[in-house]
Amino acid sequence: MQIAFIGMGEAGSALVQGWGAAQAGRIRAYDIKSDAPETREDIASRCAALGIEACADAADAVDGADLVFCTVTADQAVIAAETGAPALAQGAVWLDLNSCAPSSKRRSAEVIEAAGGRYLDVAVMSPVHPKLNMVPCLLSGPHATDLAPVLASLPMAVRVVDGPVGAASSIKMIRSVMVKGLEALTAECVLAAVAAGVEGEVLGSLARSHPGTDWPVAAAYNFERSIVHGARRASEMEEVAKTLEDLGLFSDVTQGTIRWQRRLAGAIAAPSAPPEAGPMDVARALIAALGR
Repeated sequence: MQIAFIGMGEAGSALVQGWGAAQAGRIRAYDIKSDAPETREDIASRCAALGIEACADAADAVDGADLVFCTVTADQAVIAAETGAPALAQGAVWLDLNSCAPSSKRRSAEVIEAAGGRYLDVAVMSPVHPKLNMVPCLLSGPHATDLAPVLASLPMAVRVVDGPVGAASSIKMIRSVMVKGLEALTAECVLAAVAAGVEGEVLGSLARSHPGTDWPVAAAYNFERSIVHGARRASEMEEVAKTLEDLGLFSDVTQGTIRWQRRLAGAIAAPSAPPEAGPMDVARALIAALGR
């Protein structure tokens, strides 16, 4: 069974790393960053370190592949499907792991199925590190039940949810309203507390009212994720907003989360070890970088 990856960022690299030598020799990958001189060598080095073949374009990567894992940024997911579809072998499986609105997934499914491929909606339900290939994934769509055992054998940790393409992604997108919304609230609260010099009182009060959360550790983790991955996470939250709007609902809080992710993305150098890096020091650096 030949495997291809479109996108070799954090998610794609984590899956391949988790499989190790058992799958590496049968994997080819293409990443759009290979097209840019300033990032081409990074992708080539990453593929070499993982023991997989780096391809010059998407068509080369998917040619003859049985399984194609699409792990790009949310805003590139439909474009990737449109680009890769013409080169798909008949019956090849396109696994869309991207964090997209159900309507975006359905658009990609139409493109893949029209080209003779089989489309699978895959929702990755937690960060890929440290679980790598065993990160929990939900599957939906007409091929989900048939393909679940194939993915489990790689191995992957998959579970089929009832419903058409978009059902798995609906769960992830709607959950992200809360998960990433809380991250944005944490950032806003902690930055304000530090700026006012009352972080001890504020975090102490939160610890008493919400004793299940270590607020300094949560703040450190959230800062690090947004600083390093904020641009990608903002794109994901754009798809969350689209999900809500497709449902005829408002997305006011989600729009605020998008702005926070974009604001924190790359604002300062990311701490190397978030929980130990001193979240209040990180907050002070962010305040200095973002100060109005």
